[in-house]
Amino acid sequence: MLLRIIAPISRFLHSNSRPHFLNFSQETKFSMGSESKSLVQKKKKADFRLLNVSGFKTDLLEINSHEPTFHVLFIPGNPGVISFYTEFLESLYELLGGTASITGIGHISHSQKNWESRRLFSLEEQINHKMSFIEQELQDVEVPIILVGHSIGSYISLEILKRSHKKVIYCIGLYPFLAVNTASSTQSSIRRLVVSPALCVALSTLGALLGVLPLEVTRFLVKISMGKSWSSSAVEVLCTHVLKYHTLRNMLFMAMTEFQTMPEKPDWDFMRSKRRQIAFLFGLDDHWGPMHLYEEIRKQVPDARVEVEREGHTHAFSCSGAGSIWVAEHVSSLIMNNIQLAKSS
Repeated sequence: MLLRIIAPISRFLHSNSRPHFLNFSQETKFSMGSESKSLVQKKKKADFRLLNVSGFKTDLLEINSHEPTFHVLFIPGNPGVISFYTEFLESLYELLGGTASITGIGHISHSQKNWESRRLFSLEEQINHKMSFIEQELQDVEVPIILVGHSIGSYISLEILKRSHKKVIYCIGLYPFLAVNTASSTQSSIRRLVVSPALCVALSTLGALLGVLPLEVTRFLVKISMGKSWSSSAVEVLCTHVLKYHTLRNMLFMAMTEFQTMPEKPDWDFMRSKRRQIAFLFGLDDHWGPMHLYEEIRKQVPDARVEVEREGHTHAFSCSGAGSIWVAEHVSSLIMNNIQLAKSS
């Protein structure tokens, strides 16, 4: 998602699009008609909560079930502004029929307020932050935990599964960024940007200046940059949360550490050992999760659930209503199928 957020601030990067066609490697059917309309009408709203996790202010979105049978922990991409995922998380809760409590956790200092006084946080620190949250808040939860991650959040989720907690039973990666894509010219451009402190300061300053313009002006600039696909709520979140100096600096610093520390190939041995506990949804023409990685996972981890979204949604799926609902339907289907398999085995 970093690419799409930088776009309205600096026009030198471009966004992705995809053709319209559905063909899963394992057949999964979804109905997007009246079912989706009724879903929108009856959604239970997510509650925002600010929490201290290991001394750091943390944004949470929560939807609690009265009698949960499992707990979904959602980890965002970069930027890790959890408000981008409100519609997705609310849709997922309804599609799961209230059987799960859901928590979405933001990244440290990817927030509306500068709680950490412009301190910068690496990818490793963000991973440790999520581990601390599980230990602090979910230690005494009596139901299993399912991790759902988007983009770099997929990598974070796998790292949690690797280091983690016996309660984590399943991990779903959406449009996953699991390894550096050396063939991507876009990633090469972003890498050159994020390793330059001067460019990062300049871009963050420019974004912050846009953020102090009257909100109507900022909304207009974002809308013409992002096009009609973005929902009004996503535009609002970008204007109020992302166009802040501390948020932009942390996005860029986290991206720099992603390129520095992530491998060029996933940990195949680990993924094979957890092959029945992981699933991925890839997108076409997505340099963060390229199709050659999709093919390699199918080859290296043949029992893993790996599918391709061909409906035309973008990597930043949560910034449109249609993308949020479609991906929520996909995730709910994966979860329910996994639970049924667990019961029958």
